[in-house]
Amino acid sequence: MTKPTSTAPAPLPKSIIFGTSGIGGCLGWCIVHPCNTLAVRWNLSSMQGKKFHFGNMIKESGWMGLYDGLGAGIWRQAFYATTRFGLFETFRDKLHDIRGHTDFASRVGVGAVSGGIAAYISCPAEVAVVRMSNDSSLPANERRNYKGVMDTAQRIIKEEGVSAFWRGSTPFVQRAMMVGVFQVATLDQFKELYVQQFNQKKNSIPNVFCAAMTSGLLYAIATMPLEAAKNRMASQKPDKETGKLPYKGTMQTIKAVSAKEGFFALYNGFLPYYARCGGHTVSMFVIVQMMRDAYQERQH
Repeated sequence: MTKPTSTAPAPLPKSIIFGTSGIGGCLGWCIVHPCNTLAVRWNLSSMQGKKFHFGNMIKESGWMGLYDGLGAGIWRQAFYATTRFGLFETFRDKLHDIRGHTDFASRVGVGAVSGGIAAYISCPAEVAVVRMSNDSSLPANERRNYKGVMDTAQRIIKEEGVSAFWRGSTPFVQRAMMVGVFQVATLDQFKELYVQQFNQKKNSIPNVFCAAMTSGLLYAIATMPLEAAKNRMASQKPDKETGKLPYKGTMQTIKAVSAKEGFFALYNGFLPYYARCGGHTVSMFVIVQMMRDAYQERQH
């Protein structure tokens, strides 16, 4: 008598891959948005010529100020997470069909490409997130006083033109490509590592958690300077005397900040940034995995 053989679960439909990626990204962002607000304000405080102090920030804008820009953040994830992770899995599987196997190099390449595409698509929402998150920390006479996502979008178009939505797009795309490498590609690789070294079940909650925390740390360290450049370029205003923008490109921004404030000024706010990176990586992938497990259970 032969024992029944276990069959691998059927591949997920593309609608489920993209849908769970987007929902997981949005729900994960709701958890970590206060960390993002804290990281943005801390990072930009030296640009405003002041030292960041958490207590003063809470005094000025209150605890709910940590949720400034949440709506824009969710819109960003709706485009960014859906596209980035949906395209990553689609491209990865297609490349596997062509090559017959999936290795680390292919994950890196696919992660970079899918991350760059997703970032460019979602850049308008990213500009809105940065501005809304940081606005209440500015001096009263410099605040833009945005009322919400739609008000932010309408005023940017009216006051600065549509091109302002892609101000800072270069470091955002570069950062996203690195995130694609360090978060998405290494997450896949770390899952395999923890399965082999610690006998974890692949795609179980502990496996996803351990892999996500490890990849989140790597990508936070690697991308913080690009995050700082993106924040400054997205929130900058023209010089009052010359009418020119102080930051024009990624390397020029990084060099200017390093020369004026020191290289480690680019890492101002690293702890909340890692909390955002690691926290979002963990919460999003755990939520995504739970939804996919639930879907597959319903198919049996």
